[in-house]
Amino acid sequence: MKISLTHGYFIEEDEKEQEIMRPYPPLGVLYISAWLEKNGYDNQVFDSTFSSFSALKKHLLKETPDVVGIYTNLMTKLNVLRTMEFIRSNEQLSHTKIILGGPEVRNHIENFLRHGADFLVLGEGEETMLELVKAIESKEPTDAIESIAFLNKSGEVEKTKERALLRDLDELPMPNRMKIDMPLYFNAWKQKHGTNAISVNTMRGCPYTCKWCSRAVYGLSYRRRSAKHVVDEIEWIKANYDVETIWFVDDVFTVSHKWLKEFVEEVNARNMVMPFECITRADRMNEDVIKLLKKAGCFRVWIGAESGSQRIIDKMDRRVDVNQVREMIVAAQKGGISAGTFIMVGYPGETEEDIYETIHHLKTANPDLFTITVAYPIKGTDLYTEVESKFLEDLPWQSNTDRDIDFERTYPRKYYDYAVRLIVNEVNAFKAVKTGNTLAAAKHKAKALAAKGLMAASKR
Repeated sequence: MKISLTHGYFIEEDEKEQEIMRPYPPLGVLYISAWLEKNGYDNQVFDSTFSSFSALKKHLLKETPDVVGIYTNLMTKLNVLRTMEFIRSNEQLSHTKIILGGPEVRNHIENFLRHGADFLVLGEGEETMLELVKAIESKEPTDAIESIAFLNKSGEVEKTKERALLRDLDELPMPNRMKIDMPLYFNAWKQKHGTNAISVNTMRGCPYTCKWCSRAVYGLSYRRRSAKHVVDEIEWIKANYDVETIWFVDDVFTVSHKWLKEFVEEVNARNMVMPFECITRADRMNEDVIKLLKKAGCFRVWIGAESGSQRIIDKMDRRVDVNQVREMIVAAQKGGISAGTFIMVGYPGETEEDIYETIHHLKTANPDLFTITVAYPIKGTDLYTEVESKFLEDLPWQSNTDRDIDFERTYPRKYYDYAVRLIVNEVNAFKAVKTGNTLAAAKHKAKALAAKGLMAASKR
């Protein structure tokens, strides 16, 4: 069996990410690779991040794999479609079976199958992918394999029983990082930021119910690797790479205070402390947690709020108090940890008053960093269901992603683009004043006033 795994993300096509330059390896693909290898199936990983579509095509033609597994998310969907089109149109690859997995496939089953996929893996992928590979190799029926979708002999969509999630994540081998050129990531980070980073996953799923968040792979679950298993991976990383920081990609790193204490004890007992950053929630933070994070090596924590307006936070079903978010941002900074936060504008029902509440929130909390985006609905989420009847266009599925969807909001979509400018410049002006940089403050204030004028004009 010749098996190739890839993910269809090309940084050369992403101008925004080229500016940010915080690329991370495709951990999902590397976990699948490791699981297959553990069970006797060698495989190749074509890491597309620093490559190109033409190079991917050459790889496929050279290797002529029996199976191509492609991780598919919202960002890579269009590249996945053109990869399938290339495979299906090439005689050398007529025998190749295409298997798609990842968060994008569950809610677009028929579309992906009609566009060339042989099988879709729905949800957690390791066990399902292994069973599919075995069935393809032995030419056995696949309809008894759980958590897949395919077109049956009548050309109809068939979806099998949902697979139970892995109970013990310690059964997972470490992601197969040796299959890809990790120094490419380290060098990109180093050149842009002065330090490099590696991503590590300690948990799967999230027990919270934010309406805009997709749970297409792990559902509403929370499972975690043991602290020892995680520190084993850190030890391996330190032995094999010259890397300076870790990015824990978990949705809520401090969700379990018991686990956090075990991690702190394990990482310190084995002298494996590495600087890291993570994401969490204000309601899973307190002064004791901040001390534990600091002791474990945390240098930055991201505390989500998405809005400075409690009314909008409640609409999102975030289940957090905006005042608590502010308090925990300040407390983290006092505890010697940099604090970042996430902001989303353009949520259904958001008004200008809510936007100014967000500006007030950011000035009051004064996080070291914040990111900001305009809300968009991802199919399968509660947000998508709420606004589906208010979509402004019927966009062709094969040439668009959910990011392109616009819906009826309080104000036109352009208004929120200008609102992003207003928020960024108002907050930067505030920060410049605090540091005594009056020239920078004046420039940001002028840009904020311009954005405010464009917001008013866009309403009309």
